[in-house]
Amino acid sequence: MKIALVVPAYRGEGEKGFYDYRFFARFLFSKLYISYPLSIPTLAALTPPEHDIRVFDENVEAIDYTWDADLVGITVRTMFAQRAYSISEAYRKTGAKTVLGGIHPSMCPEEAAQHCDSVVVGEAEHVWHTLLQDLQQGTLKQVYRSDQKADLTAGPMPARSLLSRTRYLSDIVQTTKGCPFDCEFCSVHAFDGQTIRHRTVEQIVREIQDIQRLSPRYKKKNAIFFGDDNIIANKRFARELFQALKPLNINWMCQASMDISKEHELLQLMSDSGCGAVFIGFESTSDENLARMHKGINRRYNYTEVIQKIQSYGILVHGSFVIGYEFDTQSTFDELIEFIHESRLLVPILNIMTPFPGTRLFKRLEEEGRLLHTDWSQYDTKHVVFKPGAMSPEALYQGYRRIAREVYSFEAIFKRLSDYWAMDFWKHPNETDPVRLKYRLLFALRLCTLLVSGNVKRSLFILKILPRVFDRRVRVSSILAQMAYNDFAYTL
Repeated sequence: MKIALVVPAYRGEGEKGFYDYRFFARFLFSKLYISYPLSIPTLAALTPPEHDIRVFDENVEAIDYTWDADLVGITVRTMFAQRAYSISEAYRKTGAKTVLGGIHPSMCPEEAAQHCDSVVVGEAEHVWHTLLQDLQQGTLKQVYRSDQKADLTAGPMPARSLLSRTRYLSDIVQTTKGCPFDCEFCSVHAFDGQTIRHRTVEQIVREIQDIQRLSPRYKKKNAIFFGDDNIIANKRFARELFQALKPLNINWMCQASMDISKEHELLQLMSDSGCGAVFIGFESTSDENLARMHKGINRRYNYTEVIQKIQSYGILVHGSFVIGYEFDTQSTFDELIEFIHESRLLVPILNIMTPFPGTRLFKRLEEEGRLLHTDWSQYDTKHVVFKPGAMSPEALYQGYRRIAREVYSFEAIFKRLSDYWAMDFWKHPNETDPVRLKYRLLFALRLCTLLVSGNVKRSLFILKILPRVFDRRVRVSSILAQMAYNDFAYTL
């Protein structure tokens, strides 16, 4: 059979997101995206070799509907569910059978079934072979449910050879699944379970070596994002993993709970093995909100001390906040702005509280009659889709907009960048790197073209940073990222 595996576009052509990699792409004169969902190369690896497979990721390329697929598998997250349904229906008109899988169809199988021939609920490892056999025999079922969680040590290595090796900024690798926490707004424990499952360190090393083998020769280091919800959930496993990563010569990023700030040995191992950043869910500066979220563990920590401790190892903290929980008021928003400025958090990630299907938050708001609609395209953490507890939806949106513009104004980001440059946060080796020099020259030329764009504040910012572009202690990607966040904040 001919099988197409499809990733729908994250957003419409005119929209911008917090991680707007089209902004990056304009600087690099290339069509880039952050990464790919791991479900696609995993499905490809699970597919018997006699089938012909093509991958279409709308974030980096157009879908070729003229390729005569027999089966189309589409991975679906809530925010692009409607786009996934449109793709499925377009394929069905060509005579292809379509199957929808991923977290959204797993949480809303009846809805998804209206737009496809079959739905996979849960992980696909135990049902994909059966689905393919049923299709060949003309007995395709409408729903396939996995009765058990996948054994991560038994699965094949994801087949990344079908993906573009030049259009993604990073590769994604998963070492564990499951999360022991029970946050009200999160669907991870509903989909992956609360028991931690992990692969072997040997499997992960082989997978990274395979990524390196497939990478273009000009890449001196591979960028890896570990998709685990908490990479230190099993600390003994994490220690073995970090030790094994050190000789691989990679740059990597992960997600972790803030108790990583107490694990000095692990932090040193992370730093030594190439960890450049860690994503942490701070969620709120309000104790009442943290209790309502079931995120009480965060109340044990001083956020500023957490940031300082982790960053003292050269690991940048990306701090995520949920705006609009029950006890948020305008004064809470002011407190968050003040905290971000005083803590010098370089990458604050701001999300409007979003009740995703399958979460206890969604169920609670639905029962309370507080959901405004189920237009999934707006369930993207930058739209208000519910009635807040202490303000109007418009007031919440304006508060979110104000925070984003305050912390990502050019004045604020220049101050934060200057602080990080003053502490020499990014240290580079002394040897000449001609690729890096060429990249810096291209970046400087691109900045010069923006000096006459009509944005006075941006032009002044560029004039301030241009002298630093060729300073080897300055991370060019950090400047570009901050400019992208500003670009997003000022389109809200």
